[in-house]
Order: sequence, then C-alpha cells, then structure tokens
Amino acid sequence: MTKVLVLTTTFPRWKNDTTPAFVYELSKRLQQKGMEIVVLAPHHKGAKRFEVMDGMKVYRFHYFFPERLQKLCYDGGMLPNLKRSNLAKIQVPVLFKSELTFAIWLIKKEKIDIIHSHWIIPNGLVGAICKKIFGMRHITTAHAGDVFIMRNSKKFSRISKFILDNSDKITANSNYTSRAVAELDSSAERTIEVIPMGVDIERFNPKTKINLKNKFNSDYLIFSVGRLVEKKGIKYLVMAMKYIVKKYPDAKLIIGGDGPERKNLERLVENLNMRKNVTFLGYVKPSELPRYYASSDVFVLPSIETSQGDTEGLGVVILESLASGTPVVASRTGGIPEPIRHKENGLLSNPKDPRDIAEKIILILSDTSLRKKLSSEGRSYVQKQFFWDCIANDFDKLFSN
Repeated sequence: MTKVLVLTTTFPRWKNDTTPAFVYELSKRLQQKGMEIVVLAPHHKGAKRFEVMDGMKVYRFHYFFPERLQKLCYDGGMLPNLKRSNLAKIQVPVLFKSELTFAIWLIKKEKIDIIHSHWIIPNGLVGAICKKIFGMRHITTAHAGDVFIMRNSKKFSRISKFILDNSDKITANSNYTSRAVAELDSSAERTIEVIPMGVDIERFNPKTKINLKNKFNSDYLIFSVGRLVEKKGIKYLVMAMKYIVKKYPDAKLIIGGDGPERKNLERLVENLNMRKNVTFLGYVKPSELPRYYASSDVFVLPSIETSQGDTEGLGVVILESLASGTPVVASRTGGIPEPIRHKENGLLSNPKDPRDIAEKIILILSDTSLRKKLSSEGRSYVQKQFFWDCIANDFDKLFSN
C-alpha cells in the first residue's frame, strides 16, 4: 500500500470546523482508493496533537508557545494573518523549521513513499527539501494565493525554482493558476497538470432548500460566504446593495464567514444605512451551509485582485453554489471565468464595480426563466466537471504513474 504524507496549512481542526475542508475531502477519497494517508498540519489551540479522521492519521505540530499565541494559520488564512499581525510574521521561520523537523520524523516513522504538498509555500519548500534528503517522489499542488504572491516578489524567485525543480509533478486548480506557476519557472510548464478541487454534489444539492425567507423576513435572499479578507471583495457587494434596494427594498444580503475585514464591513453597512438589508452570520456550521446555498435566490462572489497580486485561483464556494442549484454572480478575475460561463451557467461582473454587480443580481432576481436556466445548467456542469470522485481519480492516476 502506497503511503502518502500530505503537507498542508489548512485542515479541519475538529469536527464541524469551519476551516475550508478541500484538502481533507481529497485526502479522504484517496484513502478510500487504497492509499494510506498521513497528514501533517499546524496545531491550533483546542485541537488534538494526533487523531485518526476517516482512517487518515493526522499529526499537528506546535510552532509557537504558549499555544494560544499561534497566530499564523487558520482564522482567515496565512496571508491575511501576516498582513494584520506582527506576531504572525515572527512565526514564519519557526513554522517552517517545525514543519520540516516533523516531516522528516514522520517520513522515517511512517515509512512514507510519496509527499503531497498543498501550496508551494511553505509546504512545497518542506516537501522539496525532503525529496532532496530521501530521494522520494514529491507532488506539489498550487491553490493560487501562494503562487500570486511569489510571482510578484523577486526574493522568492530562487526559492520557487528550487521547489518546482524538486517536484515530480505540479498540479494547479485552474488554467489561470497554471500559467502563474509557469511564470515562476518556465521549465516547470512540462510537469504542470490542471486538476481542480471538487465539490460533494450529494451534500450540496437543491433538495436541501428550506424556507429561509421567513427567517430573514425577505422575499429576495442574496448570499455570500467565505473568509472576510480583502481579496473576496465583499465591500463592493455591500456597496451594490444601495442600488439593489431601490428596486427590491426588502432584499437581504446574508454574509457568512469571518475574518479581519469584518469590522470594516460592519462600519460600511452602518455608513450606508443598510442594517436592515445586510446580515452577518459569522462562521456557518458545515452542516448548515448547504441549506443557505440552496435557499438563496442568488450567490455572489465579488472577488478582486489585491495590490499584492492575490486573487481567486478557482473559488470552491462557486462550485458549491452551482451544485446547490443557486444562480451565481462572480467577478471576472483570476480563475473564476473558467467554471463560470457568462449567461450559460452564471453571470460574470466587473471587479470593484458595485453598480455592475447590482445590475447582474437584479437581472437574476427579475428574470425567472434566466434563474431557472442558470440553476439547471450550473448543477449539470458541476456534476460533469467537478464531482469529487472524478477529481480523486485524476490524482490517483497522477500518484500511480
């Protein structure tokens, strides 16, 4: 049985954790296909140092003491945490050294055959060093943010070349991300394969719909969910509401998730006098999330490209919404236009353009036939292109070759 060490900085810390679970979902399915998966992830206060999740061994390493001061990972993600916390910046080299030490220990302890690094930095660097030490296969998966930051920083050029040169295969979650990886090192182009993350079409489906309109006292529900960080562009969606309420006065924007931008967004809502039309849910339990998608009239992801070059490589929340049969409005930026085909299975809006976002939302709310078409085409497209079992098959072939 092939033993795979998964290196990741994003992994559920406990049951019903709100941390994005795509690394967990992929790893679980590879475990079900006969691989033995061992996961190494950063520790967080309240999480177990070791546990078995769906047959996978999960090890979590400390990278700062006391553990309550571990600020680099989770709760918004590494890049936003680095932006807002000097303590997080101090912890970067400590996290790298701790992860490398634990990875070397696990490779020996578990007799690992393959390393699978999610994100080029820092995990890809740890995986590349381990490949040099042990001569084992190393597969690196780029998820976008890591690539875009490295692409715009000269100091990372030698590091990124070392990582890519010491990766037997590189996967990217979209063609957009793949091109960005090739910009880091043109010689890596021959080893890149585009394999997106997937969506659980049984969990996310139109049948989970409930009557949320009574709960929020509105006939028109607009939903958005994700980490409240700059690149999500939520402030432009909030600003779009001032145009939407002119046509639909009782329209309600429901925002799920939390993060460093929440206070700024709440102040914006106050300044625009939109308290009756905008609700912040905070973190949404994974068990409740499918209901919010399926019960909303439209889902919006108004992402932007930040001044640091960070943007969406794909947008898993888009896939979840499409699977739920909910029409999508999303920004024409990054890798988003790949799953969203304008006027076929969703609508694309201009980034940082509240008026255009509002026009696209109003079009969906006012056109029943368009709404039905986008709902049907969206779910059908996800079933064919992003079904988790198909994605897992692609990774299984990659690991086996």
